[in-house]
Amino acid sequence: MASLRIFVSSTCFDLAPIRGQLRTFINSMGYEPIMSDYNDVLYDPRIHTHTSCIEEIATCDLVILIVGSRFGGKAIPEAISKVDFDALIEKSTSVDHLKKKENISVTQLEVLKSVEIGIPIFTFIDNRLWNDHELYEKNKSKSILKEIEFPSIEKPETAEFIFEFINFLRHRTRGNSINTFGKFEDIELTLKKQWTGLFQRLLNESKNKQLEFKRIDILSNQFEDLKTAILTSIGNTNEREVARGVVRFRRLVDFLRSLKLSDYSSILNGVISWDTFINKILEITQIIDLDNNSSNTNRFLRFRTILVKADNTFYEMRFGREYLDELALEFDAFNKLSTETKNIIFDALGDMRIAAIVVRHNKEDYREYLERFNQVFVINHTFFENESEGGPVS
Repeated sequence: MASLRIFVSSTCFDLAPIRGQLRTFINSMGYEPIMSDYNDVLYDPRIHTHTSCIEEIATCDLVILIVGSRFGGKAIPEAISKVDFDALIEKSTSVDHLKKKENISVTQLEVLKSVEIGIPIFTFIDNRLWNDHELYEKNKSKSILKEIEFPSIEKPETAEFIFEFINFLRHRTRGNSINTFGKFEDIELTLKKQWTGLFQRLLNESKNKQLEFKRIDILSNQFEDLKTAILTSIGNTNEREVARGVVRFRRLVDFLRSLKLSDYSSILNGVISWDTFINKILEITQIIDLDNNSSNTNRFLRFRTILVKADNTFYEMRFGREYLDELALEFDAFNKLSTETKNIIFDALGDMRIAAIVVRHNKEDYREYLERFNQVFVINHTFFENESEGGPVS
């Protein structure tokens, strides 16, 4: 069974005793600590150790951040380039510090990478530093700030960078809890409580999800009973056929209307095959299933299938290729209805609001789209190219 990988991010020299105790604690919980000073990070000789540190983050499940008196070493440009700072702007309401990338330490960069890709962070700040941070907040807009000495900060010139990084963390839009500590036991107690609480919530959510599935199943059965009662109460055969069609073909009509064709008469007033519809009317030359594309691990894109037209523009579809196969069967069944019935069903469903746009036309050249698709994949998944990534905490 895979072990939970926990990255410990902090400066090393001033917090070595805490890091040692934390390592023992994590091991005692049956988890795997990832700590640069214990050679848990593999340093790829082809890149800088700072960069290895940042890339190692993506392989971990949790991050424990310890903030003490030291700022640490400044991150090199290569490592900084591994973090999407534009994405971080939306993660906190205090981001001015991020505009000065040259004043970001390796430790801070590790945490920023964690925020960017959504890894949970448990933050612990030394009590003395937290008290000085309050003093900083009260005076940072005053000229006297430069004259104030903060006892908790080892190098006065780094005070602003440390305090503003704390502001980024405490003003995050989510996951912004801050814990303070005076001794290691404070950290240990907090982690035990938090992890136990998370596990308990997971169990409750699993239980509630099962109950919800049962409710949905009951509602589905009730809907089928209601549908049967309505259909049997309708007078003649044609009316029942229309009622059944409205229920059965809603998904197909939603798809057809999402295409926004100028003329639907060939479908409603004639009988054409699905292949003719796809190849002749829509002029589709190829269908690309992004789920089976080389970039199939890219979960950041909304659309999963593209239908390429003869002019190289394309339709984007939210569902996989199997959805088209299901629509083909519905299309053939719809074809077997009389012209009058098809028109009534199409018009009736057209008067209803489409729940969601399942397909849309994109006038961009599909090749440019795929190139951008793969670029997004590379940016968000570079760690797959080099599974052994990490680096020393400053």
